[in-house]
Amino acid sequence: MSRIQSNAYIIEIHDRAAGIVTRDTRGFRFFSSERLFDSLEGRQFRSAREAERAARAVFFEQSRRANSQLFAS
Repeated sequence: MSRIQSNAYIIEIHDRAAGIVTRDTRGFRFFSSERLFDSLEGRQFRSAREAERAARAVFFEQSRRANSQLFAS
């Protein structure tokens, strides 16, 4: 049985569509679907899993900032 690998993956973080990654000759390129993840727009990753980790880091950093601002007020 042969395995077919997908050329595009949706990256979801906590039920939010962060974006998609598409396979190209150098790995996977990220395309943001939400403003929160725009900092990753166009970035190249070695794997879809690496792109997901980066999106997760952006999400949690934003959550951390929001919480610290909430408690600073």
